[in-house]
Amino acid sequence: MKIPENLLYTVEHEWIRLENDTAYIGITDFAQHELGDIVYVEIETLGENLKQHEVFGTVEAVKTVSDLFLPIAGEILEINPKLEANPELVNNDPYGDGWMTKIKIENILDTEGLLGCEAYTSLIGL
Repeated sequence: MKIPENLLYTVEHEWIRLENDTAYIGITDFAQHELGDIVYVEIETLGENLKQHEVFGTVEAVKTVSDLFLPIAGEILEINPKLEANPELVNNDPYGDGWMTKIKIENILDTEGLLGCEAYTSLIGL
């Protein structure tokens, strides 16, 4: 199970990669493994300003649907266009081509409550 050290994590199993005043967000390798085969990713919040922990979309696996929670507040700038035709990218490359959304960061201080690699590894029991 991969848990990159350069990312931050939530207890809901989202990851966030900070890049200046923007951030990329997806679900962790642990989350995609627990969900099983991803068949659909629905994100209809493009252009919206959302609060930290607000639902920004859903991910549908063969047996379940799960909400996606925004790790920090911000404006949804982009939705990964590859996921519409290839939702399995979330399973195959959760930290790369399987990213879900890009946001404009509203308040960088929101990251203070997120988990680093070591804390997230402990959370999932590895």
